[in-house]
Amino acid sequence: MSIDTPIESNPNSESADAIPKVAPLQIGSHTLNSRLILGSGKYDSFETMRDSIDASGCDCVTLAVRREKLNDSSARNILDFLDHDRLTLLPNTAGCYDAVTAVRCARMGRAILEGLDNPGQNWVKLEVLGNSRTLLPDPFELLKATELLVKDGFEVLCYSNDDPVVARRLKDAGAASVMPAGSPIGSGLGISNMNNQRIILGELKREDPDYPVILDAGVGTASDAAIAMQLGFDAVLLNSAVAHAEKPIKMSSAMRLAVVAGKLAFEAGRMGKSTYGSASSPELGVISSRNTPDS
Repeated sequence: MSIDTPIESNPNSESADAIPKVAPLQIGSHTLNSRLILGSGKYDSFETMRDSIDASGCDCVTLAVRREKLNDSSARNILDFLDHDRLTLLPNTAGCYDAVTAVRCARMGRAILEGLDNPGQNWVKLEVLGNSRTLLPDPFELLKATELLVKDGFEVLCYSNDDPVVARRLKDAGAASVMPAGSPIGSGLGISNMNNQRIILGELKREDPDYPVILDAGVGTASDAAIAMQLGFDAVLLNSAVAHAEKPIKMSSAMRLAVVAGKLAFEAGRMGKSTYGSASSPELGVISSRNTPDS
């Protein structure tokens, strides 16, 4: 057989020439077919944003709902570049620094999406930041806002610190998902504290293995997304890694593949680690001109 001859694949198997599918993700009342959630901000143009979202294969996109952010310099509205029939929009309280402002922003997002008849009107990505330098959450205001929004009927997805105690408090307050930061927003540092993330996953999933935990913020490239999924995260939410890439659309495609690869690797279960090597072929009957001394 020539090396150029295509190999026929079994249509019933997960072949190498197709992207395998992973199970849908349930977050509250929402079902997502893609484990990648993409942000809609920071792109050079609405056209690049639209094409990057298409390349990602995602079906959920975050939307910062502060009114001045919905239009570009030409007064074009970002909503005109989002496929409302295919995408579930996730309103985002980006830029809020206290619970009262975040709640007001969430209600604004609900009103906008009610007008569009988009299914994302009943949930919110909650951000309550501690300061403008680190862009890390204020855990006290975040917990307060979560409690208020849950009482108001929202399904709340909380952008949180990588603190297991805070994560547990947010879940107990009724958060539909806790989303710990891998590292500060827009930093591209990847996962800075792997041990804390493992503890968070263990704590939040101990009583309910299906509780959705999402890595949010800090992803810089596709390998970061794959590592997050291999750790056991249910999804990855990112924006800057695609929007600030030299080729955003190509990076978006890479993120799509990385999330699937990481999820499959987690489900497959990695091999154990060993100090010494282990031959992949049996040593019995090996042809040798001399005995190999033990080292």
